[in-house]
Amino acid sequence: MQVDETGIPDVKLIIPRRFGDARGWFSETWNAGAMRAAGLDHAFVQDNHSLSAPLFTLRGLHYQAPPFAQTKLVRVGRGRILDVAVDVRPGSSTYRRWVAVELSSDLGEQLLIPQGFLHGFLTLEPNTEVLYKVDAPYDRGSDGAVRFDDPDLAIDWGVAHEDMMLSEKDMSAPFLCDWSNPFGAAV
Repeated sequence: MQVDETGIPDVKLIIPRRFGDARGWFSETWNAGAMRAAGLDHAFVQDNHSLSAPLFTLRGLHYQAPPFAQTKLVRVGRGRILDVAVDVRPGSSTYRRWVAVELSSDLGEQLLIPQGFLHGFLTLEPNTEVLYKVDAPYDRGSDGAVRFDDPDLAIDWGVAHEDMMLSEKDMSAPFLCDWSNPFGAAV
């Protein structure tokens, strides 16, 4: 397993090895011991799986507030996504910075997103399936979102907003200037 840095040091790109032959390939996508040896020690408690049928479906920017804040390990089972993580940890040296990484089922990359980040993804192929592990259970009362098109973040999704498919929740999420950060006050 290869662990690479991204533009935000706490967000890691993890590339599991694939072993292939004429039948296809095998890959170990999670190994607690190998991750611990790489300095990444997470006790995942839940696996999630989503299907986004339309091309350019955008899901995000989502978070779970403490005490149900989640570290996520995201991968694509089918298709491709642009995966985005935004640091909203007050006092962090990368506060309000974002990183975008393309993940695909063809290459099997994974993105590790720590607690205190907003997370969103845009599908780059129809019928894309995204799978992710989390280290805290989902809690409806802790669920939240920030606008995907917040001008203070200026995320480059690479697609015109009018071409995206969004939920009502994501379209009506607050902008950062109207958002109460559950991860602490800005410094």
